[in-house]
Amino acid sequence: MTRDPSSSAHVDFRNRIVGIDNEAPLLDGSVAPYVYLDNAASTPPLRDVMETVEKFMPYYSSVHRGTGFKSRLSTVAYEQAREIVAAFVKADRRTNTVIFGKNATEAINKLSYRLGVGPGDVVISTRLEHHSNDLPWRGRGCRVVHVDATPEGRLDEDDFDRKLAEHKDRVKVVAVTAASNVSGFIVPIHRLARKAHEAGALFVADCAQIAAHAPIDMKPDDDPEHLDFVALSAHKMYAPFGTGALIGAKEVFMRSGPEYSGGGTVHVVTPDEVHWAETPDRDEAGSPNVVGAVAMAAAARVLMETGMENIAAHEHKLIVYALEKLGQVPGISIFGEMHPSGAGEKVGVIPFLLDGMSQSLVAAILGYEGGIGVRSGCFCAHPYVVHLLGLSEGEQERWRARFLAGDKTSIPGMVRMSFGCYNHTGDVDRLVEMLHRIAAGDYKGEYVVDKASGSYYPKNFTDPFEDYFLLDPEIGLGPPDDRYCGI
Repeated sequence: MTRDPSSSAHVDFRNRIVGIDNEAPLLDGSVAPYVYLDNAASTPPLRDVMETVEKFMPYYSSVHRGTGFKSRLSTVAYEQAREIVAAFVKADRRTNTVIFGKNATEAINKLSYRLGVGPGDVVISTRLEHHSNDLPWRGRGCRVVHVDATPEGRLDEDDFDRKLAEHKDRVKVVAVTAASNVSGFIVPIHRLARKAHEAGALFVADCAQIAAHAPIDMKPDDDPEHLDFVALSAHKMYAPFGTGALIGAKEVFMRSGPEYSGGGTVHVVTPDEVHWAETPDRDEAGSPNVVGAVAMAAAARVLMETGMENIAAHEHKLIVYALEKLGQVPGISIFGEMHPSGAGEKVGVIPFLLDGMSQSLVAAILGYEGGIGVRSGCFCAHPYVVHLLGLSEGEQERWRARFLAGDKTSIPGMVRMSFGCYNHTGDVDRLVEMLHRIAAGDYKGEYVVDKASGSYYPKNFTDPFEDYFLLDPEIGLGPPDDRYCGI
C-alpha cells in the first residue's frame, strides 16, 4: 500500500491543534516554541475534539437503561460514536461490531481470549510488531510464529509465504501491524489477508499506528482481502481521552461469554444461570468511557472530512524533506528507509542514531536545550529494534544481563522522530539544526545518566512544572522513575 502524493491538497491542521503555540522552558533559562515530534506515541488533541467534548459534558450521564434525558442523550451519542468509528474503517455494521475499550492493546488482548486460540493452534505474527500485537498471543498457549524482516526492516513476504505454507493446517490467526511504529514501513495487509484466508486463517490488523496517517478499509466481508479484525487507539488519532476500539465480526463474539463479566454484560442472572447480552454489550463490562468514545468519534469524523489521502500526501512531502535534511547531519545513521524516493512506503516515523552518542542522551539534549519532543529507546518493539540495529546474539545477551541486574545504561535503541498531520518543514529544520549542534558537541548541559532508568538529565536543573501545570504543588515529584525509561 504505497501512496501517491500527486493528487493531494495541502492539509493545514496546525491551527486545529490544542497547545500548538505553547513554549517550553530551556536549560539556559529561556523559552522556545515547543516542537512535538513524538506523534507515534501519542498525538495532541484536536480543537474540534475538545469543543465536541465541552458541548457534550453538560449532558454526560450513564448510558443504557437510564430513563432521564441526559442518560437518553448520552446513550444516543455513545451509539452514534460506534457508527462513526465503523465508517472510519469502512466496516459493514450489519455483520461487524464496534467494541470500545481502553486502547488497541486491550483490544488485541480481548481478541486473543475471544478467538479461543490454544494448544495445537498457530498464530503467525511478524518481527515488526509492537509488543501489543505479539505478547497477547503468546499468553494463550498456542504457538506464535514470527515472520522475519528484511535487513532494512521491511516485512519479508517470502518468509511470510514460507511460514504460512509450513503451518497451513494449524494456522488459526494471522496478526500483523499495518504500519511499524519504529520504522514507519507500511505493510501490505490486504495482500496478506488474502493469503491468510486462503490458508483458512482469520486476519487481525493492528491499525493503531496507521490510523492517523492513511486510509483504513476493512473491505466487504466476502472480499478475499477483507480485514477480519481491526484495532485502534484514540490517543494516536488526536483524541487523548483513554479509549480505543476493536472492530470485527459479531458472530465471533457471540460464540462464548466474555473474558470480563459484570454490569451491562448480561440479559438475565439467576443463582445458577447467566444469559449473556448481545455484543457489544457483553464485551464492555461496567460503565463505559462515554466521553472517550465521543472524543474518538469526533476525531475520526474530522480525519474523514479532511480526507486521509490528503493527510497521507502532506506527510509524504514531510518525509521526503526530512530524509533529505537528516542525511546532511554528520555521523547520522537512519534506520528503515533512508532514501527520499522510498517515502511512499512509510508513514511519518524516522528512527536514527548519532555516532558515538547514546540515543537517550541525544533525546535529552533535544528536549532540554532545543525544546523538541522526540522519543528514544526500543519503542515497545524490542525484537524489531534489535534486528534493525544488527546486534549479535552475544551483544543482546550482555545488555539483557545488565538490564536484568538493574543497570539500564546500556539499553540499545534509537531516537525516533514522528510526524502528525500538523507538522511542517519548520519543525524539521529545528530538529536538524539541533542535531548539527549536537554532532559538533555544541551543547551546554552537563548530563548524567540514571542507572535505574537509563535516562539522561542535566545537572543542577529542575523543571519549572509549577509555572505550567501541577495537580498539587505540595506533592513531591521524587526521583526519576524507571517506568519512564522509554524501553
